[in-house]
Amino acid sequence: MEKIAVFTDSASDLNDNDYKKHNIKFLPLQIIYENKTYKDKIDIDASTVYENLKNEIPKTSLPSGESIDKLFKDLIKDGYTHAIGILISGGLSGTFNAVKLMSQEYPEIETFVFDSKTLSVAQGAFVKKAALMVEANVPFTDICKNLEDLRPQIDTYYYVDTLEYLIQGGRIGKVQGTIGKFLNIKPIISIDNDGVYYTIEKARGKNQAYNKLYSLLKNDLSKNTCNVWVMHGGAEAECTKIYNTVKTFDNINNIYTGQISPSLGVHTGPGLIGICVERLD
Repeated sequence: MEKIAVFTDSASDLNDNDYKKHNIKFLPLQIIYENKTYKDKIDIDASTVYENLKNEIPKTSLPSGESIDKLFKDLIKDGYTHAIGILISGGLSGTFNAVKLMSQEYPEIETFVFDSKTLSVAQGAFVKKAALMVEANVPFTDICKNLEDLRPQIDTYYYVDTLEYLIQGGRIGKVQGTIGKFLNIKPIISIDNDGVYYTIEKARGKNQAYNKLYSLLKNDLSKNTCNVWVMHGGAEAECTKIYNTVKTFDNINNIYTGQISPSLGVHTGPGLIGICVERLD
């Protein structure tokens, strides 16, 4: 009989209740300051990261080899026969490759390591789907296939107030060169099929950028009923306004809001607004 574990990394922006309710394991990414290294969501929270950006922009790193090793050893000790790891885009982090490589050292447990090719709540949507399928006793091979089939149903759109942090963190992807800083041109960023950031829209100023986000979302809602997430990075008041606007749109099944993880906030800086959609039909 299959005993299947689901695990992810801290970029997936699940909340504590999700982890407990669905028995999801997680690997913390690392946030590295000059004098100390923190485990994402364990030793440091997002508010602290944003506050510290004024003094130092930290680096981030994939989960430690020690934490990955411990995860697999604990799963084997707990009697799991299979594991499904759903991880931050391999185009944005080395986490996927590291976990896939280390999983091969544990033949006692059959592991499927899934490159979500996204991050934050979009990644989290894959994780929760996998956990629900495990709870419904869906076979391991079917869950793996279903995750691949889910990809076209999920998209994310981000407004970033400044590209400074993406550039410094080396996460600029295909966005660089499209922005006229002195014209107050703001990018709306999405993630392509390779799991890399690219500019999907451009706007002049913040208000026009928000209107572009609404237009992208309304286009999705005109074709499908959707689950929608409205997320922020150090912009709670703006996020609340946008959430209150978005929740009036038609064809929304469920709507959620929250803050992105500290490890992602390092690369976006304060002022990020993100909208994630999961198309349901």
